[in-house]
Amino acid sequence: MKKQMSLFIWAAAVFGMAPVWAATNVGMRAASSADLSGAPAVRARGNVNYEKYETRSTTRTYDVKDGADLYYTQPASRSALYKQYDNSARRTGSATTTRNVRTTRAETVRRELKRKYYLAHPFFQPLKGKFGSITDIAYDMNSYDMTLTPADGMTISDTRAKWDMKSFSVKEDFSYGITDRLAVLAMAKYNSTKYKFDWSTAPDDKMDDDGFNLYGLGAQWRFIDNEQWIGTLSGYFQHQKDIANSYILDLKGGYKIARSTIYGLARGWYVDFEGNSYGNGIEGTTAEGQKAAIFIAYDTDVDNTFYIEGGLGVFSVLDEDWTLNLEAVFGNYDWHNQASIKGAIGWQPNDWVALNLYAKTAFYDSADDKKLGYWSYGAVGEDGNQLGWMKHGEAKLSDYKETSFGLQAIFQF
Repeated sequence: MKKQMSLFIWAAAVFGMAPVWAATNVGMRAASSADLSGAPAVRARGNVNYEKYETRSTTRTYDVKDGADLYYTQPASRSALYKQYDNSARRTGSATTTRNVRTTRAETVRRELKRKYYLAHPFFQPLKGKFGSITDIAYDMNSYDMTLTPADGMTISDTRAKWDMKSFSVKEDFSYGITDRLAVLAMAKYNSTKYKFDWSTAPDDKMDDDGFNLYGLGAQWRFIDNEQWIGTLSGYFQHQKDIANSYILDLKGGYKIARSTIYGLARGWYVDFEGNSYGNGIEGTTAEGQKAAIFIAYDTDVDNTFYIEGGLGVFSVLDEDWTLNLEAVFGNYDWHNQASIKGAIGWQPNDWVALNLYAKTAFYDSADDKKLGYWSYGAVGEDGNQLGWMKHGEAKLSDYKETSFGLQAIFQF
């Protein structure tokens, strides 16, 4: 059956099942859809400890608590603070006059300070009346090996295969600052994805899938931002085409120290499926023109689910134009747990544009050694004249991998 399939990702029902997204280190990944780059794609946006320090008067040369956190300053010109005159005697005719010493006198010192607004900061969001744009161009890879064990009375021609996804995506997040603390956001995502079942002996099954598959709206609230602390709370709605609607809550809090912000994060997704099961699948036709398909089910008989993740990160200013961001995340994504790490290097030559190059990968995933049910579509019933779905056996997973590389172009205007 499989050798003669011209296969593509199955997006119909298995007893009403709709294949949907599996969550991963970047949020939810396409399980049987085209999106591998992190569908709630909650791009952490927020302030970067940005403030304009008004002219400060003091009798000391410089005294600002978090001065070390100001990467560069703009010193104001100032006149000499002290003038001293030597004691000297001057004779005017027979009269002698003495000019007394003018003792050192404290005078007001002015210094203007401005903190740079780093667009690649994980707390970035546009200020009041400004627009923000994050264009994320990514290449994502996801794969796992599987060994199929047919149930009693079932057969399959090849029991070993590798599931492989490679996806190129472009995601746009466009936001507007209602105030310095509150912004609204709209998003869309386009994917060009290649899927493959790489069978050990049989010919591979392949499929290409292109198109827009994600749309969303959201709001971001920076509820605290002072010399030491910064925090944001964000909420999003996302529609994943033909798959599910998701409701996402994102909370981040950071502590500012010197040129760095150390932060923690917590995210949750409520996912409302259009069907009642989700996983990876392929569909095609036999030589006789009959429909044939196989479906690896992450979970069945489920209308919705909840994902949650938490992590720690640090954002540091390396140089006036260069930044570094490191982040580690652990999440529970219904059918598996995963730990991942992400690193990003940012370059910002001016106040309105930045480029951020990143890479992320999963270094632990509980999907390894899990046994999932696999289903087949074909002739069913005692007479074999009906077509339908039946549970065909179990698929044992191993060597689960996820890796992403991307470039973000970030603007504020």
